[in-house]
Amino acid sequence: MVALLYELSILLYIASILFYFIDFLQQNRKANDIAFWLLSIVWLLQTVTFVSRIMETKRFPILTMSEGLYFYAWLLITLSLVINRLLRVDFIVFFTNVLAFFILAIHTFAPSSQSPAVAERLVSELLIIHITLSLGAYAAFTLSFLFSVLYMLQYSLLKKKKWGARLWRMADLSRLDFLSYVLNALGLPMLLLGLILGVIWAYIQIDHFHWYDAKVLGSFVVLLVYGVYFYKRAVRQMQGKAIALWNIGSFLFLLVNFFLFGSLSKFHFWYS
Repeated sequence: MVALLYELSILLYIASILFYFIDFLQQNRKANDIAFWLLSIVWLLQTVTFVSRIMETKRFPILTMSEGLYFYAWLLITLSLVINRLLRVDFIVFFTNVLAFFILAIHTFAPSSQSPAVAERLVSELLIIHITLSLGAYAAFTLSFLFSVLYMLQYSLLKKKKWGARLWRMADLSRLDFLSYVLNALGLPMLLLGLILGVIWAYIQIDHFHWYDAKVLGSFVVLLVYGVYFYKRAVRQMQGKAIALWNIGSFLFLLVNFFLFGSLSKFHFWYS
């Protein structure tokens, strides 16, 4: 039951951050409301757990590292909810939640903070969530890549004034550009959260974890490349052929990371 409660909190938090990211990019009020209520449920679960811990220990539980991390994450979530409702500073809300998620995940999955049986199950679930988020991000990036390829194909046909049946079976350029952007907006936070959980799992399970592992470095470069995509698309308002080519190049690097760097990794054995 304890493990299930922790897992539910993490999964709801992941969903909340995804919606906050959509709101951060598009100023989508509906996405913000969904994110707020999901985070409120996480806060409620964390508060109930915290109060239960107070009743169990007969003290304010902040004396150990594990307890301190939990309380710190609870404070960040509380402040995030307040900022979201009173100040509406989307940039701060999103990155505060990413930081709180990182701290909460460390507390949740660290073996020292749980009983041996619960810790073993949670570490196993941690790996599953990490792989699911990473592959989900890759799936979103793949579809985004295909929409960018279709964009370039349609752009070429229009440039050459070829009005055949193939052209009419594709969506218009603006829709292809928008769909590619939305899919990347789903993929990037999933990749970020997946990497956070992957690093935590590696520190717990691998005796000699190194940041310079080929797959680890490659994954963070992929995150950076897609981060630059969003800077160009959302901040500099770049659209059309230039951003489609960047997206195609980003996906090609993702493939290099997945297949080549994955085969060179010392612990990503499930990709080999």
